[in-house]
Amino acid sequence: MARHWIVVSGKEIWDTTKELGFTKHGIKSTRRKMAQQIQPGDTMTFYISGWKQFAGMVRVTSPVVEGQTRIWQSSKKPEELYPYRIGIEPVVILGEEQWLDAETYHDRFEWTQRWPRERWTLAYQGNLHEITEKDYEVLRADLERAKEAAGTRA
Repeated sequence: MARHWIVVSGKEIWDTTKELGFTKHGIKSTRRKMAQQIQPGDTMTFYISGWKQFAGMVRVTSPVVEGQTRIWQSSKKPEELYPYRIGIEPVVILGEEQWLDAETYHDRFEWTQRWPRERWTLAYQGNLHEITEKDYEVLRADLERAKEAAGTRA
């Protein structure tokens, strides 16, 4: 059964993954154990920190491999290589004007209930989070609805 993940990244990292045609994405070095759990068929939804929005969802197409070539660059952590690389393909990718505000999901998600409503952003600390099937379904439906409302396809 597929697992579902939230990837927390800055816009610079998102933009690089976008420039790569959503064919691969890198996970931070601090998330080795979690990254190794990601398998083909899993989904990853991107939460863009700073913007506090969901930008899109991809499907994992290959197992995680480790690489040391610099592909992704963050001005916040310029030394980070994002060494755990995953093949991906787009499921639903939104234009920036369509991105979904994450705060509205706090009360709708199961996985965010550990944090008080007024401190909802604590749920998005760290680079990678596994979410429930129910939370995935909510996100996918809303991403698809936003894409359809714009009259475009992923």
